[in-house]
Amino acid sequence: MTQRIAIVQHNIIWSDIDANLRALEVTLADVQADVVILSEMFQTGFVTDPRAAADDGRTLVWMCRMARQLDAAIVGSVAVEIDGGYRNRMYFVKPTGVYDYYDKRHLFSIGGEAERYSAGAERKVVEWRGVRYLLEICYDLRFPVWSRQRGDYDAIIYSALWPKPRREVWSILLRARAIENQAYVVGVNRTGSEPAIEYSGDSVVVDYRGAVVAECGESECVAYAELDVERLNSFRLKFNVSADADKFNIE
Repeated sequence: MTQRIAIVQHNIIWSDIDANLRALEVTLADVQADVVILSEMFQTGFVTDPRAAADDGRTLVWMCRMARQLDAAIVGSVAVEIDGGYRNRMYFVKPTGVYDYYDKRHLFSIGGEAERYSAGAERKVVEWRGVRYLLEICYDLRFPVWSRQRGDYDAIIYSALWPKPRREVWSILLRARAIENQAYVVGVNRTGSEPAIEYSGDSVVVDYRGAVVAECGESECVAYAELDVERLNSFRLKFNVSADADKFNIE
């Protein structure tokens, strides 16, 4: 069984939700895939003070509409206000309008994210058309315990806004997470720049052996990859490193 995914690397107009959603509609018009993956905060850029930029619900409505039009799941994160506080929330929206979400666990305190946002506490795996996805956001990539394989997922999705000066770290860690967990890893970043940050893109899909199977480079692009779950499971059975893994509980 295979599943086609599309990684969407695009520039983001700073803190302009409507303009970014309009631009993405054009980009996605001809996309054909089972899953379409966008970056972290794909409709605003990396907003550390969400009071003026938290989504008012229109982005989720837009994601539901686009998922229905494309007959695909759409994934990406937005800043949301919840119970008087804020979360960096990744939505996984299916064509039926049903959606799951994951709240970013590891907040980038160095960049000020932890000052305004609350961290999530729940690990989230979503099944879609026979493939199981672990949902994670950007800085989560640096914390391998949080993404450790428990036999419950086939691929990890990282929606990110990862700055250009640390692009080599991004590439190395994505491959490491794929190899150590024997899973596909999808990392989607933006290109372009914000008032204080420049981005290099480098969106990529890595297979369970650590090989790159799709990538975007630095330019705006849509790239496709096929996730083959049968081959993945065959590889895991043949080279079963999980049988020798350390035993511990993850809180």
